[in-house]
Amino acid sequence: MQVQQRRQRFPRVLATGLLALAALFSTQPKAESTLHPVRGFLPDLRFELTTSENKQVTQDDFKGKVVLMFFGYASCPDICPTTMAQLSEVVHRLGDDGEQVSVLFVSVDPHRDTPEVLDAYVKAFDTNAIGLTGNERTIASVARRYRVAYQITKPENPDEKHYDVAHSRGIYIFDAEGKARILASDSESVDRLTDAVRDIL
Repeated sequence: MQVQQRRQRFPRVLATGLLALAALFSTQPKAESTLHPVRGFLPDLRFELTTSENKQVTQDDFKGKVVLMFFGYASCPDICPTTMAQLSEVVHRLGDDGEQVSVLFVSVDPHRDTPEVLDAYVKAFDTNAIGLTGNERTIASVARRYRVAYQITKPENPDEKHYDVAHSRGIYIFDAEGKARILASDSESVDRLTDAVRDIL
C-alpha cells in the first residue's frame, strides 16, 4: 500500500460531487482486481475507540454487521474523502441490505480529529459511516493490529494545526462474525466493492 502525504482540510461541500464521481468511475473499463482475500491472514475485528458522538465502542457493537474499515484523517484533501464517497456509494447500491453494513472511518490524527470534527466529517457523506478516534496509544494499537503504517510530522509549536500526515491506504472488509475477509485497494471500483460486500452478506 502506498503512503501519501496530505495537508489541507477537504471542503465538506464537495462530498456530494465525489459521490457522483465514484459512480462515474465505476462504469469505466475494469482494471485488474485489487480485492485480496485475507481470511486467516489478518486478525479478527477488535478495537476499543471513541465514536464521533463521543461514545466508547468495541467490536461487539458491530456484531451481525459487515464492516468496511478505512484508516485516514479528516484534513486529507483527496484520498480519504474519495474513498469515503466510494464506500457511501457501495452502501447505497446495496439497497435495503445496506442496513447490514457499517462503514468505520478510523482517524490516525487524534490531535485535530476530535469527536466533533469527525462527526461533521462523516456526516458530509450520505451513508451510515461512523468516525472513530482515541488517544495516540489506542490508535497505534489498532493500526499495528491491521498492519497500517502512518506517520505524523509534529510541528515545533504544539498549537500549530497545519502539519503533514502520511498513512497507508486500504479498505478492510470484515464479515458479520468479525472475521477479516478482504483487503481492497482504495482504487478498486465501486462495482467490485459492491459485489464483494454482497457476496459476504
